[in-house]
Amino acid sequence: MAFTDPHPTTPAGPLIEVRDVTCGYADRIILSNVNLSLARGKVLALIGSSGGGKTTLLRLLTRQLKPVSGQVLFDGQDLAPMNQEQLYAQRRRMGMLFQFGALFSDLSVFENVAFPLREHTRLSEPMIRDLVLMKLNAVGLRGARDLMPNEISGGMARRVALARAIALDPDLVLYDEPFAGLDPISLGVTARLIRDLNDALGLTSVIVTHDLHETFAIADHVVMVANGGVVAQGTPEELKASTDPLVRQFVNAQSDGPVRFHQPAPTMHDDFGLPDPEEAA
Repeated sequence: MAFTDPHPTTPAGPLIEVRDVTCGYADRIILSNVNLSLARGKVLALIGSSGGGKTTLLRLLTRQLKPVSGQVLFDGQDLAPMNQEQLYAQRRRMGMLFQFGALFSDLSVFENVAFPLREHTRLSEPMIRDLVLMKLNAVGLRGARDLMPNEISGGMARRVALARAIALDPDLVLYDEPFAGLDPISLGVTARLIRDLNDALGLTSVIVTHDLHETFAIADHVVMVANGGVVAQGTPEELKASTDPLVRQFVNAQSDGPVRFHQPAPTMHDDFGLPDPEEAA
């Protein structure tokens, strides 16, 4: 009788690799020559100022956006040349928690979590029921199964969205601003839940966020995106200790630094038709 190892060896190599990627929208380049990798089972945080390219990176990882040049590899496979069938097969291995949850407002908590199972599997209704209740129990909301999205708090909605994101037991979960708009208690609960589920389920996670305190407490690796590329990466401790002026300004929330309050503009006397002070002197 053949013996099957119930815990097969984890495949070698990183789950995600971004190799020399340049991308953008139409003629506007957002990211240039970006390189990063993420080992399996780890939590990666993407930080940086608004408009710096963090969400663009998420779109690259799900191939909503193709790179102009370079490669985006998921489990060793280049996403760019895949046809629709191949791409959908890879996306079924990814879960997504959208900003503010993005629950279906006309579906109950239970039905929201059941949705991907009904769309992408042929499981029986009793099996779907058991799986949904298991996922809701993992986020502490099995008792809220029959409530509608307008009957739960923002923090609860975020946890329901997380249960939906892990419904298909993905390898990769992507989080787009998972802490936005949450009170301190809900923020802490959500952050701890992301880390605990990542470890318990053997997930790999990518978090786009501006909430550095909570994120640094749960992330294994941090990548800072700015000025069209990766300007710094390392452990949370390494970024906190960085002497780079841009990293220090962002991590320490300093008002003065490389990122200026005023955008480049004509001089005040040019815009308002005032005499040039140097000529007046």
